[in-house]
Amino acid sequence: MSEIDLETARKVAHLARIAVPEDNLPALAQELSQILTFMEELNEVDVEGVEPMTSVTPMRLKRRKDAVTDGDMQPKILSNAPDAREGFFAVPKVVE
Repeated sequence: MSEIDLETARKVAHLARIAVPEDNLPALAQELSQILTFMEELNEVDVEGVEPMTSVTPMRLKRRKDAVTDGDMQPKILSNAPDAREGFFAVPKVVE
């Protein structure tokens, strides 16, 4: 079992940019120790022959042909805009 001391817990809190009062450091150290213990348990799992996954569901992203188009849909695109002026989307001013 990995034990995190108070100094390491203090350093982790500092690196994480979280303010941990001195009297809460023992609890943080204990929680970090429990996390490391759990990670050590996971290292014992036999994953031989298990393929790495990016998702729990086998999905493939839909792909489209990578083709250059001439665009030429400005009126169609601007028809969806709540406010369009002079061929552009009109948006509220946010900087004075």
